[in-house]
Amino acid sequence: MIAIGRAAARRLAAHPGFTAGRRLGIASPLLYLAAGFVLRLAMFGKPAFQSDEQFYLLVGQRMAEGALPYVDIWDRKPYGLFLLYRSLIALPGDPVLAYQLAGLLFSVLTALAIERMARRIATPRGAQAAGLAYLIYQPVFNVALGQSPVFYNLPVALAAMLAIGASARRQDAALGRRGLGVMLLLGLAMQIKYSVVFEGVGLGLMLLSRGIRDGWSLPRLGATALLWAGAALAPTLAVWAGYAHTGHGEAFVQANFLSIFGRMTDQKDAFAQLAKEALALIPFALAIILAPHRLSPLPASHPAILTGIRIWALSAVLGFLAFGTWYDHYLGPVLVPLCVLAAPALARSAPGERWYGRLLLGFGLLGAVIVPALQVRERGTSAEFAAASAAVSRELHGRCLYVYEGDSALYRTTRACIPTRFAYPSHLNAMNEAGALGVDPVAEVSRVLALRPGVIVVAESSRPNQPNFRTRALIRNALARSYERYEGVVIGTRKFGLYRLRR
Repeated sequence: MIAIGRAAARRLAAHPGFTAGRRLGIASPLLYLAAGFVLRLAMFGKPAFQSDEQFYLLVGQRMAEGALPYVDIWDRKPYGLFLLYRSLIALPGDPVLAYQLAGLLFSVLTALAIERMARRIATPRGAQAAGLAYLIYQPVFNVALGQSPVFYNLPVALAAMLAIGASARRQDAALGRRGLGVMLLLGLAMQIKYSVVFEGVGLGLMLLSRGIRDGWSLPRLGATALLWAGAALAPTLAVWAGYAHTGHGEAFVQANFLSIFGRMTDQKDAFAQLAKEALALIPFALAIILAPHRLSPLPASHPAILTGIRIWALSAVLGFLAFGTWYDHYLGPVLVPLCVLAAPALARSAPGERWYGRLLLGFGLLGAVIVPALQVRERGTSAEFAAASAAVSRELHGRCLYVYEGDSALYRTTRACIPTRFAYPSHLNAMNEAGALGVDPVAEVSRVLALRPGVIVVAESSRPNQPNFRTRALIRNALARSYERYEGVVIGTRKFGLYRLRR
């Protein structure tokens, strides 16, 4: 598949009308677009493929109808992510395909940024393979369509490119302005995911160290650091000010900054996830850590640039490890610097040297086929989801829907009213979220049940999180007292019971 995409890109780029520079400029975008599209083909159009993404799309839909994040519909992600999905909802056609194709576009642009950075430490062939590796490994870690790193990796990669380039320049009169641009990009990225702050700190310290080596005075360093920090925080402060102006500043602070500290972690599951991810990253470790000690340096290598990329990678790894949950898609931002650092190994073509790159790409391709196939098997097809949505819709009769367990996308496709601002099911059905919501989940579920939703959806197969047994008991009692099971639906390997009010 990769060879076909590469050959097609070369044929078009080899047209007599293209100069050498233009050939280089068009071959990689075509290769990346073709490879990214093929690798995601099995995922496109499936509304329940990822629980997070379907929820973000739901928030975008409800924002279009006047809902305010954190006040009318709750989550801890930054406002910028929901604003992005709100803009995608406005596009014509299927909103699921809209966000997935937008994710592909962002991924291709990020791969191009990776290639450009990798050219500073590897050959053009190795740099191109580095961008390709990013697109291949995204599906491996379930971060290929619309998870937040798909979108914020691009501004972070651009910021890193600027910062690493600036830190390698001596006595650069424009260092302050370059740093300001870096921080503005990072500030935009932070409005998609706050964990970008770790990469921001790493890149900011890198730039300040350049100023120290250039002989900046302490007052100049302090003033510049404050200016850069202010630029990075400006988008978030602007959103916070908007919420405070409308009287919802407290809701914004609770969701964005306080809730994460109330969230619990299932340590056994978290460390199992981390072990699995460490195994999947072994090809990167061989290419980045082992290969440089076994192979001679490439002529294209720039030591100062390489050091900057390593600092960036370390910052991204610290951001991944910091919160202790370690879901696979949290590795999304780590993939970007890792792919750049792998470029020298991917550039090798001599026997005895090329196996590092071949193992990296081959293992990734295998995972990029297997992981989405397993996801489709578990999460179901578009037809299965449409059947479930229709079964819910016909029994609502103007009442609200309550998805206690299941897919929040049902709220979007049925266009039903939501009886709680905690529309992401795990917020009320999982024990790890009980202390993070700012309300008592038992009281909230009791309030929902008092509203007598027309249909309640519950799981009848295994679920991934530790359940909140207190809210589950409330649901079971209400179903036994006031509801009847009228249908069971199957979406992939997951089974759900649909309950309607007794007539």
